[in-house]
Amino acid sequence: MEQTIINMHQTNKKWSYRLAFCFLTICLCACSDFVEVDPPKNILVSETVFSDPATVSSALANLYHSMREEGMVSGDFGLTPLLGIYSDEMEYYGNNAHYAQLYYHNVTGINSTISGWWSQGYHLIYATNDIIAGVEASQSLAERDVERFKGQALFVRAYIHSLLLSLFGDIPYVTTTDYQTNNRVGRLPVEEVYARIESDLLEAVQLLEENETSADERVVPDHYTARALMARMALYTSQWELAERSSSTLVDAFHLENQLEAVFLKESQETIWQLKAGESPKNTEEADELVIQFLPVQRYALSESLLNAFEEGDGRLEHWTNSISDEDGTNTFHYAHKYKALFTETASLEYSIVFRVAEQYLIRAEARAHLGNFEGALEDLNAVRKRAGLEEVVENSLDGLLDAIFTERQVELFVERGHRWFDLKRSGSASHVLGPIKSNWKDTDVLLPLPEAALENNPNLLPQNTGY
Repeated sequence: MEQTIINMHQTNKKWSYRLAFCFLTICLCACSDFVEVDPPKNILVSETVFSDPATVSSALANLYHSMREEGMVSGDFGLTPLLGIYSDEMEYYGNNAHYAQLYYHNVTGINSTISGWWSQGYHLIYATNDIIAGVEASQSLAERDVERFKGQALFVRAYIHSLLLSLFGDIPYVTTTDYQTNNRVGRLPVEEVYARIESDLLEAVQLLEENETSADERVVPDHYTARALMARMALYTSQWELAERSSSTLVDAFHLENQLEAVFLKESQETIWQLKAGESPKNTEEADELVIQFLPVQRYALSESLLNAFEEGDGRLEHWTNSISDEDGTNTFHYAHKYKALFTETASLEYSIVFRVAEQYLIRAEARAHLGNFEGALEDLNAVRKRAGLEEVVENSLDGLLDAIFTERQVELFVERGHRWFDLKRSGSASHVLGPIKSNWKDTDVLLPLPEAALENNPNLLPQNTGY
């Protein structure tokens, strides 16, 4: 499908080299191309790859590596910095014209960042479908291995679709590697995409539940990871009972770190799933992108509106932000300092966290508020606040309680994979918040444009999103 949805030639080469290296180093004679998706002239997955758990694990490891280093999940053009400037979390001082389009809200369908998100997203989805088909057809893998590999791939498929859905609205939900089918793929309504995400996650939970949990460094998705995404999706779709039930499983299984300084270390006890650093660099792209090491400012600085959202005495302002000033103190720039270890570190101190239990406390608080359980909602909200050194909230109205929860999400989850933007969007408050501070803001900016190349290659993706 990728030729019909996206222009993927350069990314195909990267994946081909990476997978070739992976399989050569484990001494296989046969190899598989997990992203070359043209008609059958290209190499398809060999049966050899799916005869050995080690090679399937390597294929999945390549997925996680790509999620960390490229595209929207992480990497230097991921959602964390760019949705930070698209919303009200950060200011942009760089000279990348395509990033500036996001900051100034004049994005077009030929924006290379948007095209890259779409392209790499569907590359990853194609790879998950390839793995699912391969392990299901394998005659050599043990049933337990089939279950855990398929469960991981189903989770990743659901996760990537969830991000594309949040960015673009109606999208294709791709579950096959058949290029003829994918050549004609069309967009599905948001509600149907959510339903398919939920279906994939339900199956992933079932498949992964009987397998050992990845307690060691939490770098392999398990049933807790799938439940974490399930809780988030239930929140986004106002399925309050499902959101409460799913998040409760995570709150019961994980614990908030007592010390704010420990939350983003790789050993953090509240991490549900994180992306492990490769050989080089050994720490996160987030630190490298967001920590201001010198002036003039590199690219990003925290906005006044975000800084003003912190209450007096909030420990997160002290421990999770930092600042740098020029020599005469005339100009001071604040930056996100959740991740502190730079590429110059010689040891891996931090991994890139995708899900952590603090989010689950706030998901359950919001769900409980809507279900009328104010006492339980306040208990969850105040657990997060207590860790930040703040006094408990006392609130007895639904609107007041929801406002407190949304503010808490803003200061707890700031500059983490677009949480703030997605909250503004789902709450219907994007225009109210961003209209006064973004001169080019339009109500239709709640969705990004589909890449023009994708629409040209596959007319079934038309029409373009309104406003572009």
